[in-house]
Amino acid sequence: MIKTDFSPDYLRHHRPDISPYRNLLSAQKELLREAVGRLKWDVNSVARQSKTRLRAEREANRGQKAVILCNGPSLLKTDFGSLKGTFTFGLNKINLLFSKSDFRPSCVVSINRLVLEQNAAFFNETGLPLYLSHKAADLIQFRDNVRFLHMVNSHKFARDISGSVNEGATVTFVALQVAFHLGFTRVALVGCDHNFAVQGKANATVLGKGEDKSHFDPNYFAHGVPWQLPDLDVSEMAYRLAKGVYEAFDREIVNCTEGGKLEIFRRCPLSEFLQAP
Repeated sequence: MIKTDFSPDYLRHHRPDISPYRNLLSAQKELLREAVGRLKWDVNSVARQSKTRLRAEREANRGQKAVILCNGPSLLKTDFGSLKGTFTFGLNKINLLFSKSDFRPSCVVSINRLVLEQNAAFFNETGLPLYLSHKAADLIQFRDNVRFLHMVNSHKFARDISGSVNEGATVTFVALQVAFHLGFTRVALVGCDHNFAVQGKANATVLGKGEDKSHFDPNYFAHGVPWQLPDLDVSEMAYRLAKGVYEAFDREIVNCTEGGKLEIFRRCPLSEFLQAP
């Protein structure tokens, strides 16, 4: 993954010269580390069962449309009743919505370790299909509705998620890979504000102060709950990659979010997306 830390401290201590030899060695070390990690995962019986389930699901929804429910404040502007009959992806702590609505997503995707720890009780009790990071195998009971995804840092888009999947600095990117794997042709994003009330260094772990104004629920990351600040630059790189892959295979990602600052995908009202054939 490309470094995005341009802080004075990083720049002062960065080597003064550029060496392709050193970059190659660093890249080889990273690839070796990922290969070893994948090998350790592959020999796990849980990994083998997850792969079997994922392979069986590939292209199961060929030609259909889906909606990914992101976790920005604008998610609450969504007409959830209109989503009846449409396949939906919930992300991370989407279950915080359940007390406000009888809507339930078709499945849930979550890959951040802190989120998985904080929401483990829900993940362990729900019957909804789950697509979770393999790093949560020690937290979440493996059962019929669980699929673990092997996560790597390689900046690529997995059209087949039974191997490895890239995080792209946002769970939305992972959901887009899951949606492609499942065969969906048109995918809409709602609640993807791509804008956060809390500012700070990308990927830094901070503690929530007071109510959370960056997500759809004020208790999402609030009152001392730890979370990692977004890396919007890397997220945008991932979104552009996803857009390119979808278009290369005659598929499309549209942004049905009301407001927000994500302008990479074509804007489209959710009602229009749902009514289109």
